[in-house]
Amino acid sequence: MKNLINTTIALFALVVSTTAFSQDKMANNLDNSNIALQGYSPVSYLDIGIAQRGVKEYKSEYEKVIYYFTSAEQKKTFDKNPTKYIPQYGGFCAFGVYAGAKFRSDPNKFIVKDGKYFLYLYNLELDAQQLWLAEKNHKKLVSIADKNWEKLSKTHN
Repeated sequence: MKNLINTTIALFALVVSTTAFSQDKMANNLDNSNIALQGYSPVSYLDIGIAQRGVKEYKSEYEKVIYYFTSAEQKKTFDKNPTKYIPQYGGFCAFGVYAGAKFRSDPNKFIVKDGKYFLYLYNLELDAQQLWLAEKNHKKLVSIADKNWEKLSKTHN
């Protein structure tokens, strides 16, 4: 009987931890390394307005996601207020979220607006950043994307 209870507790702990980890994967554009933004610095997007690849010597973990920075100063800035620097829609393509789907983004394709940054899919066939800009209605796109994100953040890719 004691073994059954211990086994049940262990299985429950495994299910809870697996569910918590999968939630992180659903709401964040991550690979198996759990590194956000493909290693680009979230502080560089907002504070400098450019995409800069961070280095592993300067990294922080926030809500089980790892962020890289270009300097100790950037890391300190992030650590003071991490929610300010989290990418919109978990780093998934903003136009994709607006359209109701999650797509990987290119960390070099982004827009900074209203103190937030939005990333976009870019490949040989599609430049989602240009599609977003062509709409000429950022507030409307964000409003719809925000509503879609409520559901998409809880789904697998």
